Amino acid sequence: MAVTPLVGALFPRGVLPYLIGGLLVGLGAAIIYLSTGIIAGASTFLESTLSYVSDASRFNRTKYVRSRDWRVVFTLGIVAGAAVWGFVLSPDPGAWTTDVQPWRLAVGGLLVGVGTRLGKGCTSGHGVCGVGSLSRTSLVNVATFMAFAIGTAQLVAALGVSP
Repeated sequence: MAVTPLVGALFPRGVLPYLIGGLLVGLGAAIIYLSTGIIAGASTFLESTLSYVSDASRFNRTKYVRSRDWRVVFTLGIVAGAAVWGFVLSPDPGAWTTDVQPWRLAVGGLLVGVGTRLGKGCTSGHGVCGVGSLSRTSLVNVATFMAFAIGTAQLVAALGVSP
């Protein structure tokens, strides 16, 4: 099968890893939803995990505390899966490094957290599960996420900001 230059540029390692990853993410989200009725959004899962270490009412809602044990397993699975890939399976272990200064990573993480709260969910809940179920709210949120991500990337590039 011939690969067009655009596909080759967008998927330098081929399409198969992304296809398999997408199928596994979709399968996992479907299993969680079908078995629990809960949308597999990572930000909600993180909130329920924080109920173990915080007495704040935000993290101790009844719906979170009742199901927090398996949510912790889910949250740890996200981290462990990335670690296994990065340290064991990755064909290029150097790909897991960055020249970005730690303060920029911290500010970016903080802004993502604020955006997650403002958008009432994250890209996994809205993007994977919400769009998959044709939720209008999720479709609007994902369009907003993407518009701001593209706009920010273009602005940063135009300003010549580099790591």
